[in-house]
Amino acid sequence: MSSPQHTEAAVTLSAEVLALFAKEVAKYPAEQKQSAVMACLTIAQKEHGFVSQDIERQIADYLGMPQIAVHEVTTFYNMYNQHAVGKYKLNVCTNLPCLLRDGGKALKHLEHKLHIEMGGTTPDGMFTLQQSECLGACADSPVMLVNDLTMCSFMSNEKLDQLVDGLRAAEAAQSGAGRSEGQA
Repeated sequence: MSSPQHTEAAVTLSAEVLALFAKEVAKYPAEQKQSAVMACLTIAQKEHGFVSQDIERQIADYLGMPQIAVHEVTTFYNMYNQHAVGKYKLNVCTNLPCLLRDGGKALKHLEHKLHIEMGGTTPDGMFTLQQSECLGACADSPVMLVNDLTMCSFMSNEKLDQLVDGLRAAEAAQSGAGRSEGQA
């Protein structure tokens, strides 16, 4: 099975983003400006939705560090997206303690429910499903993180279904409200 091809257009970081980078770099001694790499990645992702190799290169140039060093940070942390993701990014913990307590089953259930494989995005762009390393809540497993912010614990198949169905219903209600406002 082949993986989807992600084409990336060249991107230039905006003056606003560069100003935010400068604020972050100013927090460190000049010889340690590379310490701002995570903040710069977060800022760039917030503007562009993901961190492309072109953005990694620009951050590396800005911070005076090798691009591979920036790429190592980007690929180490699940919070940095290397390509466009769905509106809801679902990270299921598959580290050993969670696997022993049905983390793998939770991931498989979501693959089946969403009709995508791990790493994929639903055709409507609503959900991206990923596995993640330890989320630090082993006693609550299976656990998952939604959009890198909301921790969900004890995720049985029923709770997974409720989560996905609830997000779909909220999205439908929101888009329905937007249509009726536009028609008024």
